[in-house]
Amino acid sequence: MSGHFTGLRPTIFFTFLLLSLALIAFFLQFPDPTTRFTDTKDDPVTKMGSGLPGPVRSSSVDCAGLLGQSGKVSFPYFRNWKFDFGSDLSPKISITSTTSGGIEQILPWIFYHKVIGISNFFLFVEGNAASVATYKVLQSIKGVKIIHRTRDLEEQQANSRIWNETWLEAFFNKPCNYELFVKETLNMETSIIMAREAEMDWIIHLDTDELMYPAGSQEYSVRKLLSDVPGDVDTVVFPNYESSVERDDIKEPFSEVTMFKKNFDHLSKETYFGYYNEASQGNPNYFLTYGNGKSAARVQDHLRPNGAHRWHNYLKNLNEIKFDEAAVLHYTYSKFLDLTSRRDRCGCKPTREDIERCFMLDFDRNAFVIASTSTEEEMLDWYRDHVVWTDKELKLKLLKRGILTRIYTPTVIIQSLKESGVFSSVIASAQTNISDSDKKNLMSSENVNKSSNYNLRKIGEDRGRKVLEFSAVNSHAVPPQSLPGLNDIHLHI
Repeated sequence: MSGHFTGLRPTIFFTFLLLSLALIAFFLQFPDPTTRFTDTKDDPVTKMGSGLPGPVRSSSVDCAGLLGQSGKVSFPYFRNWKFDFGSDLSPKISITSTTSGGIEQILPWIFYHKVIGISNFFLFVEGNAASVATYKVLQSIKGVKIIHRTRDLEEQQANSRIWNETWLEAFFNKPCNYELFVKETLNMETSIIMAREAEMDWIIHLDTDELMYPAGSQEYSVRKLLSDVPGDVDTVVFPNYESSVERDDIKEPFSEVTMFKKNFDHLSKETYFGYYNEASQGNPNYFLTYGNGKSAARVQDHLRPNGAHRWHNYLKNLNEIKFDEAAVLHYTYSKFLDLTSRRDRCGCKPTREDIERCFMLDFDRNAFVIASTSTEEEMLDWYRDHVVWTDKELKLKLLKRGILTRIYTPTVIIQSLKESGVFSSVIASAQTNISDSDKKNLMSSENVNKSSNYNLRKIGEDRGRKVLEFSAVNSHAVPPQSLPGLNDIHLHI
């Protein structure tokens, strides 16, 4: 009997060994759960390319302050990375933006885009962005060019080619969003000159409440995406996704918002129209604001903006394609205070006539009326009903259908930059002295911002315009546009 069991022992041992090795191999095929995200392949946090050490493990979002150093450093960021690159990047990509945001918004925005391959930034600053404290920090960052809204700039733009052509004239002499649209377009025209001087290959117009999302690139890199674009393509459209906030007390959208609504261009028609009403949450359109994305253009001869969302060429039709996976993440109305800040920057009255003149999109009009005529409690109730996603069953349903999606990568990158001390280091090392010419620009910028009578509309009304002939290849300015509604379903079948 004992001899029988003795003969079985080697067999049992080897069977147990093989089973153990099989189980180990089975579990090793799954990645570390701390680096997995529900957005699967669209959110490649574990490989954020271009030399970024990985994998990056994110701790929970710290509320101690976006720009301060907090908690344990997730990775020693400066070990293998430097932010003073320039000539070694190819292609060279620039972003132009018109902003009045504060340093707490602009600084993470800049460094996030540096991580994904953007080398140069042309920032046209006003308001908070033009303050001395903010300027000291921004002007110390390599690759960032600050342009103040001075009287000289406004005089220069009032004499520009765009100002004297007719394709943008439908937006002239109107307040608020229309005036901002014209200003952004004129600034884009100026940026093209700067991009050529800096020998940029691509230029993108982006707001400081928007982040590029280079899905579809193994390196999580806009540079990699654009380097793979065929040489005969002039412009590439990034469809936009819209932030879908789940709380009414968001303070730092880039760090706290992880749910987004996908664009029509990245959904099947059956899914989009089939769940349109549920996805709209009773609002006028599928997205709260614009849905026609943003565009990157090759820097080339005769290039001009075609409004804030597209580009144009005076002498040829641009060959344009659209990315199937990459997108722009638009953090719109992501904070409750956005209701009042948008109200306060516009000198408009909550009348039907005025809101038609001031705003292009329906939700902006509705939000302005609410912010202008309601108590804070009423505004908060309205914000919860129309912006905040509180219905858990509906969220789960639309996440399963792919209309809503979780995207964690921007949060992880910005959190890791913060924990590595990048932001606090930049602030601490910012130059304490400002040159005389910069002081003059700051003073001029402050005077323009404070003046209620001096702006592009005033210049245009006082001086008139010399209307130039249309070019052979012509296009009217592309405004912010809503996505298709249910009444448009017959156009997409």
